[in-house]
Amino acid sequence: MPTLPWQKSSYSGDSSNCLEVVAAETGGIKLRESDDPVVILTATQQELHRLIRGVKTGIFTHRSDHRA
Repeated sequence: MPTLPWQKSSYSGDSSNCLEVVAAETGGIKLRESDDPVVILTATQQELHRLIRGVKTGIFTHRSDHRA
């Protein structure tokens, strides 16, 4: 299996806990955590766009007084 050219933000510096991205062979995007590179999430560009839009608008923010 060829090594993929994973990229991370230049803001990450030398940190080993970063989100990395690479273009998928199918035209989508692959995402992984640099500290757990075995787990890879594959998404279409549209799905990634919706995820980023949701994060920016706060749709995933959940506040709860419940403590685990």
